[in-house]
Formats: sequence, C-alpha cells, structure tokens
Amino acid sequence: MPAPLRLVFAGTPEFAAPHLRACLAENVEIAAVYTQPDRPAGRGRTLAASPVKQAALAAGLVVEQPESLKSPDAKARLRELNPDLLVVVAYGLILPRAVLAVPRLGCWNVHASLLPRWRGAAPIQRAILAGDTQTGVCLMRMEAGLDTGPVMLRREIDIAADDTGGSLHDKLAVLGAQALGEGLRRTLAGETLTALPQPEAGITYAHKLEKSEARLDWNESAIVLERKVRAFDPWPVAEADLAGERVRVWGAQAMPGNGASPGAVIAATKHGIDVACGEGALRVTRLQRAGGRVVTAADYLNARPELKFA
Repeated sequence: MPAPLRLVFAGTPEFAAPHLRACLAENVEIAAVYTQPDRPAGRGRTLAASPVKQAALAAGLVVEQPESLKSPDAKARLRELNPDLLVVVAYGLILPRAVLAVPRLGCWNVHASLLPRWRGAAPIQRAILAGDTQTGVCLMRMEAGLDTGPVMLRREIDIAADDTGGSLHDKLAVLGAQALGEGLRRTLAGETLTALPQPEAGITYAHKLEKSEARLDWNESAIVLERKVRAFDPWPVAEADLAGERVRVWGAQAMPGNGASPGAVIAATKHGIDVACGEGALRVTRLQRAGGRVVTAADYLNARPELKFA
C-alpha cells in the first residue's frame, strides 16, 4: 500500500479551521500544523490560541508557531518535516520563496474570492461593499506574488441580499473546505490537477479593513451605506451619528427617501428609524448604544421616545 500523502497545514483564524478538518477527513498524514503565535485577546488581554491551534491540539497534531518563516531555523524545521504538500489557508505570515520550494508537490492555497477579483486580505467584505452578486473560493498553487497563482478548482456561490461579512465568511469556509477535500481526494487518486493561469483582465485588490471605514456618512447613498452595515458585521461594525447620539448599526435597509437633508430622521417607528441619505434613506433596524447591547429599533425608541413619529 503506498504511503499516504504527507502534508503540513498552515492557517490561523476561524475561516481556516474547517479546512484543517477537511484534511483530517482524508487519507493524508498531517506532519504538523503551523499557526500564528498566541495573541492577547478579550478584555483581559490574556494570550489566546488561534482557532486552528485549538483544532490541531484537539486532533493530537504537532503545532508549530514561529514568529516568521524567514529565519534559517524556521526553514530548516520545515525541511525536516519533509512534506509532500503545504496547504495554506489564511495563515497571515508571508511565505518566502525558499519555503514555497520545500514541498515536493508545491503549496496550495484556498482564497475566498473568484480570482483574479479581490486578491488580498479582505475579499469577503470587499465583495459585499462593491455590490457583487456572486463570489466563491479558489484552490490555487501558490507562487511568490499576492494571490497570483494558477487556479486548480473554482467554486461559486451567490451573495444573498441579506448576507453579512459574518454569514458569507461561514458559507465560504464550508465551500473552501469542500474544494480542498476534493483536491486532496483527486490527488490521492493519482490525478494531477490542471492549474489554469489567472486572466490579466479583472484584477482587483481587497485591501485590509480599517476601522475608520465603518463610519457611516449620511451624504452617501442608502445603498452604499446598507452594504457597509452588512460588510462590517461582525467587524469593525458600522457606526453613525443618529439624532445626536453615536451608535453602532447592526442592521439596516435601503429605502426611498423624501429629499430631506442627509442625516435627518424622517420616520421612526417600531419597524425602524429612517435616516435621509445623499440618495434614498437608510432604515436602521438593529443598533447598539455605547456600553449597551444590540437592540431593535423599537427598543431603542422606547429609550428615546422623543424620536417616535411616523
């Protein structure tokens, strides 16, 4: 019986964890799992293990947490593991050319977009912000450029009108794990996956999210603001000035406007608080006061009855 495929998995956040479980479900030998070092988290800022580390330890796997893969020791350790394949999913550290050259079968990466659209750090949120109606995942062979490698498997999914950054993240994590599992099974069956170069046309970059982007400007159109509310849930969460109070906005719908000045409250009922925008109006349905919990518009209006009007 031939030896199983020997691989090293590299990933860090929640998105990567289902992909590690997909590897565990196949007839492969996982020599080690690489993940970023434990980081301070929560209000107490205590060191916390990444979701991938937690999944790896639960499965009894060897965990490696180098600060960088650029050091001679880190490269030597990877060569010592002698992987046939390196699978990388949202690892968060740059892989030098010398690392990419270590595995016999190269390095695979699962990316949460339909490449070449949305290369980079935040493809899920950028797709929602742009009003894309479709996205997906790509299983690609890694090369030195940022998400530039040839694509072996591509799986598409529609973006629902109510998808948030969080809900779309979860859907794509499942889809990516399925694509990775298929790639491994086909490779184990002796198939060499065809890797197609990415087209030159249609390249866009999904730059890292900044907290400052989440501030809602009522001069923008309601459609743009609704996309921001959805894209920035669960992080960094949209913020707005609402009738003189800074609030976080967790749920909203674009509505027709009435020509009022941007920022003016034009209706406030149990169904939501309608705020005039540069074009249309944004109906705020779920929101959060400073230090408070997320509540419906109806509950918020009970605390601010002076705003209520049809």
